[in-house]
Amino acid sequence: MKSGNIVLALLSLAIVLGCPIVASSEDTPQDNKGFTASKTTVVDLGPEIEGMTGRQLRLRLLTIEPGGHIGLHSHKDRPAVVYFLEGRDTVTLADGTSRTFGPGDTSSATKDTTHWHHNDGKEPVTLIAVDIFKPAN
Repeated sequence: MKSGNIVLALLSLAIVLGCPIVASSEDTPQDNKGFTASKTTVVDLGPEIEGMTGRQLRLRLLTIEPGGHIGLHSHKDRPAVVYFLEGRDTVTLADGTSRTFGPGDTSSATKDTTHWHHNDGKEPVTLIAVDIFKPAN
């Protein structure tokens, strides 16, 4: 069997079995660049909701400068919702698909979301992110 056919067969098998295929790319940053988080507000959810000990409801104002990015990260154990205030933020999922968000747009991230953000524009991206967060001890 030719190597191209082997790769195609393995990819097909991975899809059938439901295995996630993560694009490995030299262009996918693992770090943050030109990114700041300010005006953080936190509510300790332990006293508020049974079973939420150690979890926080967190609201942050995030800024990504032109040419900046938030590196690849997972939302496993950290669901989030986002409201975009300014700029154009391109969010790329682990599978390589992208979507660009602008002012007034919203998005969400669930346990199955692994993605990164990048600002290819000429103005800063500003967004409000709210998540349920478990701080490291």
